[in-house]
Amino acid sequence: MPIKAKPIFRKVVYPFYDTETACIIIIIIMLLVILFGITGIVVAIENSPYIGYIWVPVLIVLLSSVVFILESIRFIKHYIDRPSK
Repeated sequence: MPIKAKPIFRKVVYPFYDTETACIIIIIIMLLVILFGITGIVVAIENSPYIGYIWVPVLIVLLSSVVFILESIRFIKHYIDRPSK
């Protein structure tokens, strides 16, 4: 069976989470989650019975901060790699 002489070139299909709009939406949502976690930390500190559960909002803030940073890096890379019009 011979190899095809003309390969088919197709447009690259990016995943939905790799678009600029999705990155902006995820960044905004992560900022809201970070604010929610910070509020939880403040409430846990003010109420002494809940001081043992402060690890939950701290974990929420840490994980959402990681996602926020990674999405920001992805958004900046897309912005830099975008062709000039």
